Amino acid sequence: MAFTTEVAERDEWFYSPTVGVGPLRFGMTVDEVVEAAETFGRTKVGECARGHAVFSPTWKVEVHRRGVASPPPAVTAYASQVAGLFCVAVDAVHGPRVAYEGIQLVGRDRSELESDVTAYAEAMDRYFRYSPDGYAGPDDPGIVICGQPVGRVFRSRPLFMVPRDGAYTEGDSLPSEEYASMASQRPDTV
Repeated sequence: MAFTTEVAERDEWFYSPTVGVGPLRFGMTVDEVVEAAETFGRTKVGECARGHAVFSPTWKVEVHRRGVASPPPAVTAYASQVAGLFCVAVDAVHGPRVAYEGIQLVGRDRSELESDVTAYAEAMDRYFRYSPDGYAGPDDPGIVICGQPVGRVFRSRPLFMVPRDGAYTEGDSLPSEEYASMASQRPDTV
C-alpha cells in the first residue's frame, strides 16, 4: 500500500546536487537559511552540540509548516560557521516532496523505494546505493536516505548534503544529531 499521508498538501522541492534543495542553497549563512525557509514556515534556530572538535560551531534551523499545530519540524537545516549550510533533512510526514530523477524520496516504504530505485538503475544503466539504515537510494553522494518511525512502520527521511569543514565526504559530515537519530531509530529488520 502506498504511503499517502498529507501528500496532496505538501510543497514540492527540487534537489540539485552540490547546489541545494528547495529554496535552500548549500553554503548559506544561518540568517540566509532562516530568510529562505520563512516562505515555507516558522523557523527556530538552535546551536548543535560539538560532536567533533574538527568541525566549527554548527547551528540547527528547524522549519515548521505554517498552519499545523505543533508538528515536528518539516525540514531541519544544518549550517556550520565555516561551511554554511551543509545538510538539509526532510521529515517523512511533514516535509516537502523531493524527487530524484522522478523517484519520490520522502516518506516512502523501504521496499517500494527499493523497487523504484532498482528499476530506475536497471533502465538507465546506472548504480544505486544503500544507506546505513538499509534504504536503497540514488548513487549520489549528496543523498543519504534514513528511516523515520511513523506509527509502527519506518518511512524514508532523506538528508541532502555537501561536505562541511574538516570532512572529506558527505558521510563524514553527518550532523551528530542525525547520526544519533539514525542509530536509535534503526528498525529491527532490514
